[in-house]
Amino acid sequence: MPPNDCLVVRALRGALPLESLLMNEWDLLIRQGRKAGLLARLHWQWTQTGQIHLVPEAALAHLLSARVIADKQALAVRWEVSQIRTTLLPIGVPLTLLKGAAYCLAGLVAGRGRVFSDVDILVPKTHIAQVESALKMRGWVATQHDAYDQRYYRNWMHEIPPLVHLKRLSVIDVHHAILPETARLKPNPTLLLAAVQAIPGATNLFTLAPADMVLHSASHLFCGEFEHGLRDLSDIDLLLREFGTVAEFWDGLVPRAQQLDLARPLYFALHWAVRLFATPVPSPVLREIDACARPSIPAKQLMNALLQRALVPDHASCHDALSVPARGLLYARAHWLRMPPHLLAYHLAHKALFPPHSAAN
Repeated sequence: MPPNDCLVVRALRGALPLESLLMNEWDLLIRQGRKAGLLARLHWQWTQTGQIHLVPEAALAHLLSARVIADKQALAVRWEVSQIRTTLLPIGVPLTLLKGAAYCLAGLVAGRGRVFSDVDILVPKTHIAQVESALKMRGWVATQHDAYDQRYYRNWMHEIPPLVHLKRLSVIDVHHAILPETARLKPNPTLLLAAVQAIPGATNLFTLAPADMVLHSASHLFCGEFEHGLRDLSDIDLLLREFGTVAEFWDGLVPRAQQLDLARPLYFALHWAVRLFATPVPSPVLREIDACARPSIPAKQLMNALLQRALVPDHASCHDALSVPARGLLYARAHWLRMPPHLLAYHLAHKALFPPHSAAN
C-alpha cells in the first residue's frame, strides 16, 4: 500500500471522510494508529478540528485510552524533568531538552498526544562526567554493564549509556551531540548549544532553537532507524507548521542545515512531509534545499522506494513483498552512516561473536 493511501496517514493529513468510514475501516485505522503510536495524536487532532463526535463509540474508546496514557506520560515527563533540573542546578550545567520532552515542556503542538519512552537531554561534553555523577547520586544507574558496550557508547557514540532510575524506572538519555562522533555528518554541538532558547518560567531549562529542533528530528529519523518513522515525520510536520508562521524561520532553515551539515536529512524531511502530510513548505525553500542537497537520481529513486515502505505503521495492511527487505536496508544504512567501514566491521563482528546473552552468562 502506498503510504499516501494508508488510513492513518490520510487521517493525520485531514483527508479521511470520518462520517463515511465503515466499521471495518475504523477497526483497521485503530490498529494502524496503535502500531504507529499515533492514536493519542489522532484524538487530539480530531478534538481540535471538532470532528471527534464523528468517531463511533467503539473506536472512541481506543482513542480515549491512548490519550489518557499519553497525558499521564506527559505528567510523568514533567516530573522527571523537574528532578533532573534540580539535580543539575548545583553544578551549573544548562539543561537542554531534546525531542518529545522538549515539545512537551515548551508547550509545542508536537507535544500534544505525544507518546514518550524516555527523557533526552543535551549537555556540553566537557560536563558529561559531572552530569553522570550527579544523576547517579540521585538514583539513576547505567543500563549497560558489558565492558564493550560501555566503550562503544563512551568512545564512539553521541551519548553515554542510558540511565534508569532505581525506583521509578524512568530512563534518561544523556547526549553531548545529536549524531555519533563517528558519523559521516558532523553537526557541531557547540553551535546547537550556543543557540538554545530558555523555556519561559523555568530556571536553567532550555530547548534547541526552532530550526535546530526540526534539524535534530530530521537527522534522528533520516540518519537512523524507522521504528517510529511515521510518528517522527508527524512531529516534523507539526513543528514546521508551528514555526513556519514566522517568515524568518523559513529564511534561515536551509542555511542553518548547511551550517550544521544536515542538509541531506532536511531534504528528505521536507519532501516527505509535503508528500505525506501536505505540509505547507514554501516553494522557494524546496528549491533551495534541492539546489544544495538533492541526491543523484538513482540514489533518490532508491531512497524513495525504501522510505515509502518505512514511513508507514509496521502493520500488515501497510506492507508489501518488499517491506521487510526495505526496512533491513534502511537499518544497514543507519549503521553505515554512523561508523566508518573498519569500525562498523569490527562492531558487527564483536556483536556476532559475543552476543548480549553471552556477555550476561
